[in-house]
Amino acid sequence: MLVSDNRLIVALDFDDMDKVRKLVAELGDAVGHYKVGMELFYAAGGEAIRFLRAAGKEVFLDLKLHDIPNTVGRSAGVLAALGATMINVHAGGGTAMMRAAVAATAGSRPRPKLIAVTVLTSLDEAEWARLNYAVPIADQAVNLAKLAGEAGLDGVVASPREAAAIRQACGPEFLIVTPGVRPAGSAVNDQSRVATPAGALKAGASHLVVGRPVTAAPDPRAAAAAILQEMRETRHD
Repeated sequence: MLVSDNRLIVALDFDDMDKVRKLVAELGDAVGHYKVGMELFYAAGGEAIRFLRAAGKEVFLDLKLHDIPNTVGRSAGVLAALGATMINVHAGGGTAMMRAAVAATAGSRPRPKLIAVTVLTSLDEAEWARLNYAVPIADQAVNLAKLAGEAGLDGVVASPREAAAIRQACGPEFLIVTPGVRPAGSAVNDQSRVATPAGALKAGASHLVVGRPVTAAPDPRAAAAAILQEMRETRHD
């Protein structure tokens, strides 16, 4: 029997609950934490969260809330009531917006972890330059992570490449959820700033988000098992 590790979050990037049910059944006890993103939530709404929670799984609801503080606060409260165990907002929405999300979910039982997106992992340095930011990607990610911590959030979403600097700036308890994790030999797809599972953990990541390397694998359970083994070996280095 495989022992799941809830630091591994498998991304359910589907628009069909039948595909979700099939994959969750196939992965079984190997995976205990799933990401529900825009595609699945827009297709299935709260059904996806309720299904996963009924199966005993943790749910990272990846909707990247970004609006005025009142709207984000009210939305975060609604999403917490659905049972999500982790919710994210965009740090770029500002401190007042992030604090509104914290206040709106404070009374939820259990209270979901709140994390903030720093810089999307699909952005490379060339595209970043076109956006005309005054600082490098890594500096911006750290700055936004500090703001998230000051606003009372539990952590951030950041690429593995920024994880070490964020860990140093924000301390050992701060959550760093890293997309862009690709086992050696996997296709990069539309990600730009990537790392292997071991590389991401060694850099300071607390959670790894993995999608297509598991969900599109010929044998998803075996793919998840290989990642879990790499995570276990890294933890004991």
